[in-house]
Amino acid sequence: MMSKTYNVLFLCTGNSARSVMAEALVSVIGGGRFVGYSAGSHPTGRVNPFAVELTTQIGYPADRLRSKSWDEFATPDAPQMDFIITVCDNAAGEVCPYWPGKPATAHWGFADPAGVEGSDEEKRQAFRHIFNEITQRVRAFASLPLAALDAQSLQHEVRKIGETQAATV
Repeated sequence: MMSKTYNVLFLCTGNSARSVMAEALVSVIGGGRFVGYSAGSHPTGRVNPFAVELTTQIGYPADRLRSKSWDEFATPDAPQMDFIITVCDNAAGEVCPYWPGKPATAHWGFADPAGVEGSDEEKRQAFRHIFNEITQRVRAFASLPLAALDAQSLQHEVRKIGETQAATV
């Protein structure tokens, strides 16, 4: 029996770091159960090199990494999303486009590693820290018994993941 593949869209303002890392992580950790996407309300147009470094280390193809507007996913021919998850506080407060299909929505806030000042090693460390936090939440998400949950329970569980404190790694 073929199980459903779920489309997950991660949103941030710039779509250059957190949302891109989440896209890669859900695609890789999900082992074929999830297709990750990411977009921004005001995309920077480039993916942060530290985000590229981390996502390619887990085997996510660099050619899939692109900073793009969330408007691409609000068109009739866009993939229909099952989940929409904001990963930065700014995007969570913005008015989002209409998403067809009534996807489950949640906010999983993460600090912005792109805002860290310092040496490349300090920046790399900040990215690694946030990457690890996103990994923990994506693992919790990927372990949910999605097919066994009704829409309301699913919505509750996905939001609850965003309320958990990520353990320091």
